[in-house]
Amino acid sequence: MGALAKHLIEKIDLGDCDNECIDKWEQFVHLLNSGKDLESALLEVRLPAFLTSKIVNMTWELLNPQDLDVFSKSIHAANFFALSELISSLFRSALKEINLITTNYDRLAEYAVEHSGHHHYTGFSHGFYRQQKNNTYLSCQPIVNIMKVHGSLDWFCSPYGDVIGYTQLNKIPPKHTPKIVTPGIEKYSTTYHEPFRTIIQMADKAINNAKSYLCVGFGFNDEHIQEKLVEKCVRENACITLITWELSNSARNFLLNGSVSNYLAIERGENDGQSIIYSSQNKDPIIVNENYWSLEGYLKLIL
Repeated sequence: MGALAKHLIEKIDLGDCDNECIDKWEQFVHLLNSGKDLESALLEVRLPAFLTSKIVNMTWELLNPQDLDVFSKSIHAANFFALSELISSLFRSALKEINLITTNYDRLAEYAVEHSGHHHYTGFSHGFYRQQKNNTYLSCQPIVNIMKVHGSLDWFCSPYGDVIGYTQLNKIPPKHTPKIVTPGIEKYSTTYHEPFRTIIQMADKAINNAKSYLCVGFGFNDEHIQEKLVEKCVRENACITLITWELSNSARNFLLNGSVSNYLAIERGENDGQSIIYSSQNKDPIIVNENYWSLEGYLKLIL
């Protein structure tokens, strides 16, 4: 979020904005420069739709090249994605379906699934011009259902008003808008519309049907997404494991305040080779000189 905030401040073009629009932007930048994080600033200053559209496009322009770079690097490495190893290990059991929910726009989950030699379903058909399809469209097993509740870098709203997916583009097609949900108050209103409404319903169902959860880098800052997860962990004592670079304040409050009775949380310590482990089985955290906080390190622990 910090890198995105810096990118927006440095690259925004206000040449076609009126005075009111510029004033709102200056309020927003002032909050960022005063130490507010990007999402808090966007919640406090409601930017005009014109500026919000610019932010969506600029977010895509910042992240898409990085996503394509990861894909390019993965071509030359057999064990590039730790997620591929996790998926392959899960499918060595009797399991025929994995539900993966992500708030990220990138396609790393899709790359990882295909790297492991399996199929994925994201709510769209396959191919170069992908349209929304229900889950009966693709009938194969095993399969990974990837629910991208905040959209994807390859989803766009077309000039006709429908949502379509295009594969591996280097720039936004003319008269198209990236279908991604950026931080701020618009995040909540946008998710009431397709394809987000259907995908969130799928995510809710997947969470409700599960008895345990592995969260990777999730900050628990998406109230419209995590309600079912919180309910399952608090009221039904579902098992939850969280591995992350750093526990967010929201994650820390949720897991460590006594409401959750069956949890394991691991965050990075003072360096990459150290982990701090919190558990419902121990009163105090445990510090170990091992990398268990990353997915790659965690898999070495459990596989």
